Amino acid sequence: MHTLLHPRLTDCRRVFLRNCEITTRIGIHDYEKQGPQRLIINVDLFIPLAISTPLEDELAEVIDYSFIREAIDSLVSRGHINLQETFCDELAHLLLAHPDIRAVRVTTEKPDVYDNADSIGVEVFHIKREKT
Repeated sequence: MHTLLHPRLTDCRRVFLRNCEITTRIGIHDYEKQGPQRLIINVDLFIPLAISTPLEDELAEVIDYSFIREAIDSLVSRGHINLQETFCDELAHLLLAHPDIRAVRVTTEKPDVYDNADSIGVEVFHIKREKT
């Protein structure tokens, strides 16, 4: 993964959610606006090891994974979104708002758009600016 090469991520732990399948209202075409469709979401969070390495094996020492699903649910509850690009960017911003997350990668895929392809998707990567 190209994001692991970024020098600001070398001291990070990667927490990820893979192939989270939801049904949501997304799409710009008339047929997509008539009802929900499947969307597959993948998320990578990059968290500094200094604040995510448990010493006591306690949840309070790390980010609760439920945070990722809660962000997805929050975004979906807003209603119809036209573009996967918008969905990816908004989810990335929700996740990156957490003070302990340094960077985030989000992908979305629509598996039911084309008969001759597994899916069509979008990926975005955001990293917080360094504090000056």
